[in-house]
Amino acid sequence: MTSHDSHAHAEERSGSPLSRRAFTTAVGATAAVAAAGLQTAPASAAPAGAPGERPFRAARGKHARRPNILFILGDDLGWADLSSYGAPHIRTPNLDKLGRQGVRFTDAYSGSATCSPTRFSLYTGRYPGRTKGGLAEPIADRSVGLEPTHPTLASLLRGAGYATALIGKWHCGYLPDYSPTRSGWDEFFGNFGGALEYYSKLGLGGEYDLYEGDAEYKDLRYYTRILTERASEYVQRDHDKPWLLNLNFTTPHWPWIADGDTEASAEIVRRIKAGDRSALWHADGGSVEKYTEMVEDLDRSVGEVLKALKRSGQEEDTLVFFASDNGGERFSYNWPLSGNKSSLQEGGIRVPSVLRWPARIDAHQVSDVPVFSPDWTATLLELGGARPDPAHPLDGVSLAGYLLRDETPKERDLFWRVRGERALRRGDWKYYRGKGGADQLFNLADDQREQADRAAAEPRRLAELRASWERTNSGLLPYPTGS
Repeated sequence: MTSHDSHAHAEERSGSPLSRRAFTTAVGATAAVAAAGLQTAPASAAPAGAPGERPFRAARGKHARRPNILFILGDDLGWADLSSYGAPHIRTPNLDKLGRQGVRFTDAYSGSATCSPTRFSLYTGRYPGRTKGGLAEPIADRSVGLEPTHPTLASLLRGAGYATALIGKWHCGYLPDYSPTRSGWDEFFGNFGGALEYYSKLGLGGEYDLYEGDAEYKDLRYYTRILTERASEYVQRDHDKPWLLNLNFTTPHWPWIADGDTEASAEIVRRIKAGDRSALWHADGGSVEKYTEMVEDLDRSVGEVLKALKRSGQEEDTLVFFASDNGGERFSYNWPLSGNKSSLQEGGIRVPSVLRWPARIDAHQVSDVPVFSPDWTATLLELGGARPDPAHPLDGVSLAGYLLRDETPKERDLFWRVRGERALRRGDWKYYRGKGGADQLFNLADDQREQADRAAAEPRRLAELRASWERTNSGLLPYPTGS
């Protein structure tokens, strides 16, 4: 039986339109890569997410205590960069297994199209444009950050009795004014900036950027190894209360340096020290093969942390969530989506997202419900028994009723705004205006690639979605003049 036939038979058994969608995406992905000359996966290594998946249904009758929460972010990982999302040339067995053990989301989005505003949306549960720091796309200097007075996922869960830690990339402001330990996390180990060289820990301006709390911490080993060790140690502790761990890898963000690439590291460090502020962008380096190596290393690292969690005996009662902070970059595999990081096209904001909680959620499930970063904030607060701050109302909607009680999610609008672009999704319809200034309308159920503009054929629908975007935008902070 061919890979095509096995997918088709799985679809017929389930009768699910979700399976058909996953099948179409996977086949299109393989054809596209083959056309580009890349090595395709053998039939026996078909995308792991499609066979055997069934549409999500809550497992009624299951009960559990408040979960530990392990929330893992990859950095600039494209929507189809996991095998289970269609990548034929990247192997991600640990993340694929994580998805099979719970639920895989096909229509999950980041809160914005770049690093720091998405983190603002996750930590606050609100649109980035509600805070001054969230207007930076992304934060590049010390002038703004996440104000310590603003309630966060961590501060609210801590108030409900959770231990809280953030390991990895912060990118929501710099010392001395901004820090995870000022915004609700009991512990912080990681980097403050948006990027760093993986060995030397030098940032964009040549500053050393690895900290424990607010103090520099010297460790010149490969960064992904260090974060993996730290996270594994944290989850294996003898915790006396439920815990939240935000584990924010920088992988596979540039520079394109894999574990062992010491010569490439030394060259970038030389350029940084010579005053080249563009050295970390690594515009003259990287390749599909190097990117693949980094993504597969991320997968192994997540697998190590999950093994540590299992050894600790806490696996059953720990909710594990994995996603990317925004869409992919230069070497990402986003087929069939258009656009990349920084754009509000699907490729810039749709992200791979999987959730596992053995005590409450059944395995082998897939969901096409549209969700985005602020929804996870609202969801985790409800699951953790924490109340949002009424003075800072959430823009996200809790999915707890959907995940645990089989409640049908209400249709609502997902809103995005970045400089020069706007987007809003309602059901299958997406309103989009890019930097060219033209309003466009796409039916994502029929046209994930956003190529069939329905604006002229559906003027009334276009006007409704544009008006909704304008209403939401009117309640946000304006961008600084001249930005």
